[in-house]
Amino acid sequence: KQRIVIAMALVLNPGLILADEPTTALDVTVQAEILDLLRLARDEFGASVLIITHNMGVIADIADEVVVMYRGHVVEQGSVEQIFYSPKDDYTKRLLAAVPRIGQKLVVRDEQGKVIERSKDWHDQPIAVEAKGLTITYPGHLTQPDFKAVNGIDFTIHRSEVLGLVGESGSGKSTTGRAIAGLQKVSGGSLNVLGVEMNGVKERQFKPKRADIGFVFQDPGSSFNPLMTIAENVAEPLIVHKKYSSVSEASDYVGDLLEMVQLPRAYMNRFPHELSGGQRQRASLARALALKPSLLIADEPTSALDVSVQAKVLELFKKLQAEIGFACLFITHDLAVVDMLADRIMVMHKGEIVEHGDADQVMNNPQNPYTQKLLASLPVPDPREQRKHRAQLHELLAKGI
Repeated sequence: KQRIVIAMALVLNPGLILADEPTTALDVTVQAEILDLLRLARDEFGASVLIITHNMGVIADIADEVVVMYRGHVVEQGSVEQIFYSPKDDYTKRLLAAVPRIGQKLVVRDEQGKVIERSKDWHDQPIAVEAKGLTITYPGHLTQPDFKAVNGIDFTIHRSEVLGLVGESGSGKSTTGRAIAGLQKVSGGSLNVLGVEMNGVKERQFKPKRADIGFVFQDPGSSFNPLMTIAENVAEPLIVHKKYSSVSEASDYVGDLLEMVQLPRAYMNRFPHELSGGQRQRASLARALALKPSLLIADEPTSALDVSVQAKVLELFKKLQAEIGFACLFITHDLAVVDMLADRIMVMHKGEIVEHGDADQVMNNPQNPYTQKLLASLPVPDPREQRKHRAQLHELLAKGI
């Protein structure tokens, strides 16, 4: 779709192309293609490009000059090298510090500033999820054949472990997450979730386990009922699973949940549209943790957030995971994000696991060409390093990867 929009923008041979968040929430490989198209428009058609974005990696990749705005004011302006290597304004410095970087692990602290250490012995913990030959097929429509979204994959998730699942749109990662949550039928193989075999499972068999599974969606705005207050939305699973009989009865606990995710109790009476994207995602996390689940599935929870908001949500997520110790499947297309959180990483491509290993191993020494392509496609917030990344990506593309 974005390629078509760019083609439409070039039809009348414009002197200026205004690109407003053209790569937000796109896969890193598609994002790289869009940036190459904008570069082509600049170099071949002679158009000036004004790109509006919160992604500092994108700025490092394509910009010559940078203007930094905060609350309606320009706080800094200069060449891309000046902004990245010699920022003057504190807000610019905070933006750059918030950008996820490969190899940058999150350190979380409690209220007293003491570092919260995550359990290192998750290997010895019981298995929460185990897949063997997991296959998920969508039935074809009329003359269309069936589509195999997930093709015979094997993996485990231990309690207290964060497993990162990375891949492009259509790779099968969200389908895998939905199957674990009992929202997608398993077609073949075995999928055991918290002791329940999901292949052929009946709802009455799985229903008692639903309270043990939390789900954080990519867009909390669409997963919240817009006609219900934040308190009503957060309390909904508590009432459905009969932990409380009403929102008023659950009020104190809901307030505690909001404070746990660093939202004021006063937000209980607000509606979803009255909260920012980051605040809604925090409220979504509060709802997912309301029933104290032993397994959490987070599906692209930060992909559409500004970089500074994303950093705060990720820090909060890691803090809560360290304190509570739930098993987690963290689904994303952003390798830098998953590198900050995950113990192990699985890379999915066209329904299959193409690489799987400890996070450091996958990030620092990727063996599969597709993983190498994902890493090369990820824009880094450093203009000089990004030029090397872009050259590496073009080499891989020239080889047909």
